[in-house]
Amino acid sequence: MGMQILIALVLFMLSIDLLTVSLLHLNNEVANKIFMATNNPFVGLFIGLLMTALIQSSSTVTAMVVAVVAAGNLSIMQAVPLVMGANIGTTITSTLVSFTFIMKKGEFRKAISAGVLHDIFNIITVIILLPLEYYFGFLSQIASMVSINVFSDGHILHNRFSYNVIFTRPLSNYLVDLVSLPVVSLIISVLLIFLSIKLLSSSVYKTFLSKDFKQVSKHIFKSPYRGFLYGMFFTAAVQSSTVTTCLLVPAVATKKVGLGKSFPFILGANIGTTITAGIAAMFKNEAAIAIALVHFLINFFGTLIFLPFPALRNIPVKMAIYFGRQAAKRKIIGIAYILMAFFVIPFLLIYFNKDDDVRDLDINDQETVIQLKKMPEDTIK
Repeated sequence: MGMQILIALVLFMLSIDLLTVSLLHLNNEVANKIFMATNNPFVGLFIGLLMTALIQSSSTVTAMVVAVVAAGNLSIMQAVPLVMGANIGTTITSTLVSFTFIMKKGEFRKAISAGVLHDIFNIITVIILLPLEYYFGFLSQIASMVSINVFSDGHILHNRFSYNVIFTRPLSNYLVDLVSLPVVSLIISVLLIFLSIKLLSSSVYKTFLSKDFKQVSKHIFKSPYRGFLYGMFFTAAVQSSTVTTCLLVPAVATKKVGLGKSFPFILGANIGTTITAGIAAMFKNEAAIAIALVHFLINFFGTLIFLPFPALRNIPVKMAIYFGRQAAKRKIIGIAYILMAFFVIPFLLIYFNKDDDVRDLDINDQETVIQLKKMPEDTIK
């Protein structure tokens, strides 16, 4: 059973990475033009969300943002909403995993509650932080200042940037080159994602039925802070919050872990995925460091708001429970939520507001922009 889980986990990580590489081989310029389409921070938020929901990798979207910022076509302040959107968009996978329980009403109710809990946390965090960023440049000011004063040390850093590349990347590159048609490898990766999710869910489901897991889960989720630390370190180890949060869905569905106890673990996963990003960005270039810092700060302040206060921590949990009940009663609600929240609404808002700039951001504004040299076109590999 352990070997089956390991194979399913590696296959899942490979399929996500293969999707990433396939899309990168299609055309980065298209993504860059989309990112530069507007100064509207709200549209930027939904661009990041939609792109990540389609690509299934916040790391890829963020890497693209870094390239555009480093090329001098986007300010750090303009990039922040894109990173926020990517943070929300990456949570779609755990919600999709919950649908493997759709034929079992009781388990589906718990599974989809666990799936959307990550979404709800990120959405609430954005609702709090986006106005602070829009009016005061809260996150961009901190990230710009730290990246210049702490990391750059007055020197021009290397202009290459690889963002959160997992160990399967050499194999992903080999497979894409072997197929030679990015569109074909894209289709293969999507099929592999669904196969690996099914295999992973069934494997983990059987494991959670075993008596041994009961003792492990008691240890991991004994206290909120212990759960937070395990979530952080485990995610830093596998370099993907998607993998971590997806594993929680069947655990909650089978009643091995309570939804309330899983929330600190999710908070830790959010921090863990930004730590690996920070390591990847370290000593690369100021844009990479600044974007990595923005990603970290979003999740850090979100965690700071919820983790220390049980009353506040219960708000997303109660919202997720309510949503789970409604979705279990009417399955169409869960499907409609995914389609509307991650695809339809973002697409419509981007389409109808593509020429509408809320404000004119000066790309040369010293307070919000890091002056950078242009990066080569093959920045993202």
